[in-house]
Amino acid sequence: MLAPQDRFYESHGLRLHYADWGNHGALPVILVHGGRDHCRSWDLIARSLQPHFHVLAPDLRGHGDSDWTRGGSYALTEYVYDLAQLVRRIAAPQVILIGHSMGGMVSLIFSGAFPEQVSRLVVLDGVTVRPDSPKPPPAHERIAKWIGQLDKLHDRSPRRYSTLEAAAAQMVLHNKRLSRDLALHLATHGARQNEDGTYSWKFDPYQRASAPHRLWSDDHVALWARIACPTLLLNAGESFLAGAKAAGLERYFQQARVETIQGAGHWLQHDKPQEVLGEIQSFLGLPVDVG
Repeated sequence: MLAPQDRFYESHGLRLHYADWGNHGALPVILVHGGRDHCRSWDLIARSLQPHFHVLAPDLRGHGDSDWTRGGSYALTEYVYDLAQLVRRIAAPQVILIGHSMGGMVSLIFSGAFPEQVSRLVVLDGVTVRPDSPKPPPAHERIAKWIGQLDKLHDRSPRRYSTLEAAAAQMVLHNKRLSRDLALHLATHGARQNEDGTYSWKFDPYQRASAPHRLWSDDHVALWARIACPTLLLNAGESFLAGAKAAGLERYFQQARVETIQGAGHWLQHDKPQEVLGEIQSFLGLPVDVG
């Protein structure tokens, strides 16, 4: 299959989109993208896994071709709810989850909350908290910070680009390892055209705000301990995430292995695609592609 089918489902009153790569009847693999990203960011991995699995890649709420929330609320647990609804929709007793960045955190939370539903878990540079993180600030400080973030976002106008090529060039500025072709692919699926012919990113700017009722490090560690399936924590050698650099993360899981992709930044599946794909294929018991 060269391209996936566009499908939609409802969650929390939102119309959410996912790419369905086919192979119905096989064990489902759900690819969960990170913040300010979209489902077509997974194309290379999706195509490689599709002969062996039923591959699905959702656009999280507020991203890609999914609805934005009313009121700009984007707590991790709300993404988990949407993922639970997708798993219900496909009526699969178990799934494999592969998540990047924020999508990795969503996958970790889901796997800890519903360990019986996940047969294997891969997290790409997605441990965004350290187990030894300090306690959260007082509630009044968290609420004041959140309101300040929302106020700034309310007054912010979406950035406009004259062409998709200009939007792609902006992506390359943030990740100089991106090829021009890949950047254009990501921009094509990640931006929509405005009435004046310019382009703006599809993601909701409000998803940048940190919900005051978020989970904290103790909550995450407790959920990690409940994950029953084999787990691969695949980190980037040049990650900016503190959690990815924390030594001994595997001891917080029942059966986890930590591997690092050297020479890759946070978007490791774009920076070192063959190395990342090889690690995933090996972990899932598939022949490893060479080249």
